[in-house]
Amino acid sequence: MSDSDLSASGINFDAPATFRKWPSLNGQRRTDSSGPYLLLDGTLDECIREFLAKPAAVRHLYEIHTSPQAPLVDAVVSGEIVAELAHLRDFL
Repeated sequence: MSDSDLSASGINFDAPATFRKWPSLNGQRRTDSSGPYLLLDGTLDECIREFLAKPAAVRHLYEIHTSPQAPLVDAVVSGEIVAELAHLRDFL
């Protein structure tokens, strides 16, 4: 991504990020767990690609952890926001 893309979107897709999954049972998050476990340590872009590669029915079990980038990227990103970031990334 070029500097002009970064300033246009305000999002650094090369920022460090981790892709995590919540332990689950029958497709539901386990509430008795200590939290999500690490699947990938990479960039925001790589984590978005991994998230989108998962079936839609189980995406609620996955999260991306990264440095906040206001207004779209919080420290923990999931669900619809990941899809919006992917569309933005593809548009740029």
